[in-house]
Amino acid sequence: MAPDVFAPAKINLFLHVGAPGADGYHPLCSLMTFADIGDRVGVRAADALSLRVGGPFAAALQGAEADNLVMRAVRALMARTRGPQPPVAFTLDKRLPVAAGLGGGSSDAGAALRLAREILGASLSDTELEAIAAELGADGAACLWGRPVLAQGRGERLSPAPGLPVLDAVLVNPGVSVSTPEVYRALDARGVFGDIAPPTMPDAFESVEELSGWLRTTANDLQAPAMALAPAIGDVLETLADEPETLLARMSGSGATCFALCGSDIEAETLAERLEAMRPNWWVERCRLGGPWDGAI
Repeated sequence: MAPDVFAPAKINLFLHVGAPGADGYHPLCSLMTFADIGDRVGVRAADALSLRVGGPFAAALQGAEADNLVMRAVRALMARTRGPQPPVAFTLDKRLPVAAGLGGGSSDAGAALRLAREILGASLSDTELEAIAAELGADGAACLWGRPVLAQGRGERLSPAPGLPVLDAVLVNPGVSVSTPEVYRALDARGVFGDIAPPTMPDAFESVEELSGWLRTTANDLQAPAMALAPAIGDVLETLADEPETLLARMSGSGATCFALCGSDIEAETLAERLEAMRPNWWVERCRLGGPWDGAI
């Protein structure tokens, strides 16, 4: 059996969301990058296809293993695969908060797809694998490979990101889950939508300071409606913005996790330690953003 693989947290450096189309879906434009922290997905021989979830955030997924994105992804791949399909059991070490704007489920599904293709010897191209991932959600295609990308459409249209420096960052979740559909309903109620044309970007950003300055010309259009539903997000953002190490503070995805970009790993470590002391009930993780990280197949 293949070794377990890394499923990194996804961060939306910016997320612009347009008005819904006739089909009800919102087009988007987002610059995504990935953290060196995340979940791990493994596989072993078994009597039947199954999923076992462990880790610090396993409780949030208990009782719903059969409908987990890992299982949905593997079943979709098997439906497209000819030949023998030996039964396998997947394991998920859930280290990321659930429903947190980090693309954890999509990243887990991407890791499972890569593993399943290898284990089953499926003759599916990368493009075919991306199509399966995209069917699972807006983050699916990007999270399959875990490398920085510009995502458009429903998230399935990917193009290379500009060159990014490795970014030292701190992730913070106040311990609340936010429903993505509810955030989008709140966005629609506000009636304020973003420009989904890709903003003008240089070929590469030379420093985190340059990138942070440029990101201030962008936004996360889901941040305001998410804050209305979960005021704790605003508390996190205000706290981060007041700290001297923070170059930019923003929410990722539909929340509730926020991130602070810092000028160095020492500054990120200092900020993380201070936040842990100030708010012991918050989930705080120092990380680096970039990718792809270890575990790629």
